[in-house]
Amino acid sequence: MSQPPRRPRTLNDARTEAETAFKQATTKLAPPIPQQAAIPGVKEQVTLRIDQDVLEYFREDGPGWQDRINAALRKATGK
Repeated sequence: MSQPPRRPRTLNDARTEAETAFKQATTKLAPPIPQQAAIPGVKEQVTLRIDQDVLEYFREDGPGWQDRINAALRKATGK
């Protein structure tokens, strides 16, 4: 018995096969981000949303308001 005729390869078939092979050859999983140990006394910059009246309370005593917020948070956490 004869086999049915093959469908001729098209440019799209070749492109799809090439793209698939390229992705398999070049795709790498990103290594996990290593956890860094916290260094005592080093501060980290963050963005924090605080109610306006709370912010005004800490700012009314002038410069150092960020340190005062930090101290209040430290006290609240029991550290």
